[in-house]
Amino acid sequence: MRSIAEEIERLIEIELEIKPIREEGWTSGQWVALDYGDVIIHVFDEESRDYYDLEHLWNAAPAQHTEHTR
Repeated sequence: MRSIAEEIERLIEIELEIKPIREEGWTSGQWVALDYGDVIIHVFDEESRDYYDLEHLWNAAPAQHTEHTR
């Protein structure tokens, strides 16, 4: 799980030249959150993913679309 999060962070830095605004969960060994402002990446182990059930939470939220220029 940690290796996956590290690789995601590395590739985003290489491809998009940005670093996360904030990072959480590295010490727990169960989940990592990488906050890039407009995008938050969650990497969970299976037990934590079932517990937090973010898919259900996000599916219930209304969609908002914004224009993003880079």
